[in-house]
Amino acid sequence: MNAEKRRQIFTRLREQNPNPTTELNYDTPFELLIAVILSAQATDVGVNKATAKLFPVANTPQAILDLGLEGLKSYIKTIGLYNSKAENVIKTCRALIDEHGGEVPRTREALEKLPGVGRKTANVVLNTAFGQPTMAVDTHIFRVSNRTRIAPGKTVLEVEKKLLRFVPKEFLQDAHHWLILHGRYVCTARKPRCGACIIEDLCEYKDKTEYA
Repeated sequence: MNAEKRRQIFTRLREQNPNPTTELNYDTPFELLIAVILSAQATDVGVNKATAKLFPVANTPQAILDLGLEGLKSYIKTIGLYNSKAENVIKTCRALIDEHGGEVPRTREALEKLPGVGRKTANVVLNTAFGQPTMAVDTHIFRVSNRTRIAPGKTVLEVEKKLLRFVPKEFLQDAHHWLILHGRYVCTARKPRCGACIIEDLCEYKDKTEYA
């Protein structure tokens, strides 16, 4: 995979979807942070169903603390691992109030200190809420990066660092959304839809399918 191929790949992805964004529903950085914490090992659709009921009632750190742990659980019990997620959300809301004046911090270091927030979650918030050119590598991005050979790596961090190095700067802001969506709907895990893929001729995956 060379630089020109990568540029062509992201050019096509941009032409197909000029303004990509997360499929999680949110209106504020805080809502996005909570939605991403809840989305671990869960679908965006499932999270959106829960937050559609939660956020109209409580969409600030103090409002969620006022719900209490059991009150919060009643809104998110349809989401996998909801018990541990509820505890992390309560602790995160307390930390935001005590340490950040109720605001979501804008640095990875501060975000990663919040309960339930790892590097991937921090990168999503930095990119989507604050417009920073970060790369939140999930299972979809990891698969697409390795399968296409855009940025092959054995670990999530290795893939993240290669993407930041190899993706042309003009595409960095939106690249993580394009790759997630491509992995979710086209370059799927079990049976990639190579026959319907707009970058099939540029992709270096050896076992292409005719599936569209």
